[in-house]
Amino acid sequence: MANSIHEFNDDERNENILIYVNGELKPRKEAVVSVFDSGFVLGDGVWEGMRIHGGHPAFLDQHLDRLYEGAKAIAMNIGLDRNALTEAIYSTLFANDMHDGAHVRLMVTRGAKRTPYQDPRATIGSATIVIIPEFKTPRPEVHQKGLKLFTVHVRRGAPDVQDPKLNSHSKLNCITACIQATEAGADEALMLDPHGFVATCNSTHFFIVRKGEVWTSSGDYCLAGITRSNVLKVCREAGIPAYEKNFSLTEVYSAEEAFVTGTFAGVAPVHTIDGRLIRDGRGPMVEILQSLYQNLVKRDISLRSDTSP
Repeated sequence: MANSIHEFNDDERNENILIYVNGELKPRKEAVVSVFDSGFVLGDGVWEGMRIHGGHPAFLDQHLDRLYEGAKAIAMNIGLDRNALTEAIYSTLFANDMHDGAHVRLMVTRGAKRTPYQDPRATIGSATIVIIPEFKTPRPEVHQKGLKLFTVHVRRGAPDVQDPKLNSHSKLNCITACIQATEAGADEALMLDPHGFVATCNSTHFFIVRKGEVWTSSGDYCLAGITRSNVLKVCREAGIPAYEKNFSLTEVYSAEEAFVTGTFAGVAPVHTIDGRLIRDGRGPMVEILQSLYQNLVKRDISLRSDTSP
């Protein structure tokens, strides 16, 4: 079985976590939502994933920006303002005594339906808010040895079909891409845009390194990734040439290095794409960017430590 970038070692403490469900902290086995919930019935909602460092969610402001922008885009009232939602996140972490080596999944759906039908006017009551905290860290080999990618036939959609900027619960195109990559023996799917240029992966963002330059897609057909934007930020700060642009698989196969980014694992190298060996293990640029990104995380946590509730 191939290993996902999200692969982790099970932690027995997760059996006893308390999960936030609509203002209440519930034991794992009792944390449930209605079968009429919009998220279950239709995938109608938005979500965020956050890593916890020193008792704080890294880049919390950026995550909340994206969450509230997504909710506004689909005309969904979260029901809590940013301060109240922030307090709910911290209360959940405190109740679980979580400080490091943890990950939080924050999910908001439109709420329960009076009947399983797509029209938002069939919703009764307020939004459903769930916060799942877990003790979870990526396996070390992900950062050292890297991943194997396979280019799938599933394309990233255009904004007038389903805007890829929305971090919605509706992820079926990414799931089908993941299935195809897994069946091909890969760890992650590389997805093209409608024009045949490289777009992103099914659950991470994709970069290559060519002649000392860092390239990623134009961003037109992928989620506004927070780790992606932060890697571009540290490149600019360090004077590393970094570009958002269209490029093809031909340019990918001849790259010196490749890597993916995501909230859970940060920066992880890619060793093989479609049977072509890019690099055996972690390259020098990936090693530099891993260090720069971790320093940025520490800076963000330091600022939050001074202002957190």
